[in-house]
Amino acid sequence: MKKQWAVMMATVLISGMVAGCGGKQEAPAESTTAKAETTAAETESTKAEEETTKVETEEAAGEQTELIVFAAASMTETLTEIADMYEEINPNVKIVYTFDSSGTLKTQIQEGADCDIFISAAQKQMNQLDSTADPSVNTEGLDFVLQGTRFNLVENKVVLAVPDDNPADIQNYEDLGTDKLSLICLGNDDVPVGAYSTEILTNLGIMEKLESESKITYGSNVKEVTTQVKEASVDCGIIYATDAFSAELTVVDEAEEGQCAQVIYPAAVLNISQNQEEAQTFLDFLTTDECAKVFESVGFSMAQ
Repeated sequence: MKKQWAVMMATVLISGMVAGCGGKQEAPAESTTAKAETTAAETESTKAEEETTKVETEEAAGEQTELIVFAAASMTETLTEIADMYEEINPNVKIVYTFDSSGTLKTQIQEGADCDIFISAAQKQMNQLDSTADPSVNTEGLDFVLQGTRFNLVENKVVLAVPDDNPADIQNYEDLGTDKLSLICLGNDDVPVGAYSTEILTNLGIMEKLESESKITYGSNVKEVTTQVKEASVDCGIIYATDAFSAELTVVDEAEEGQCAQVIYPAAVLNISQNQEEAQTFLDFLTTDECAKVFESVGFSMAQ
């Protein structure tokens, strides 16, 4: 009987020990599971935050306004600098430029190109799009200028520029009618700088002579004329003072009052713009003292 009792007691003790050991092993298992669940929850929270940030970023980007500005090629350097200045203080606006001759830009607008702002190098091309202009200029009765937004922005000068070292020794406009000149580059007739050039040479009484002697080659815009002079492909070229400055060309003469029309650059918001308010704000910025310094640094003067 004592032996059986001892056996029973031993069995109970062993069972208790086994149960105790099993209990100690289960506790860490429960802790690991809880920890895993917490980590998973934290991961999901992080993912959610990242998705929220991504959406907010995309929404912010989607709110950015794109302003399309068609501007005379002679304003390339100044307006590019000004766009950087403007976008820095207005990060929700992106300025997109198309630079070319004013005549080409006018035609593109007329043919349906997207454009918010037009800045021409002459009144003629702006008048051709303005319903209030004289019908003798706006011959097609076009209506693209948003009334009340048009104004004169800057003034330029028409100059005679020569390549480095001036191989032909051209010193002034009068030299263009002499044997010194072999070839001059002008802008096409539909380019403002070309119209000013023709006016100067006609007033000097040498336009027909140069044409008959085949001493004229042409560029589709002022930048092409400037390039030909810079590369010394011609003896000289008639361009704007601002382009001569930007290309570091030598200027030997400047058109005087009466030799050609005043070179005024009008600017306006177009009535086809879907961003008229933002476009007007940008035009207002162009008239600030900050922008005036940029324009004047290359030879423009603010229009009166």
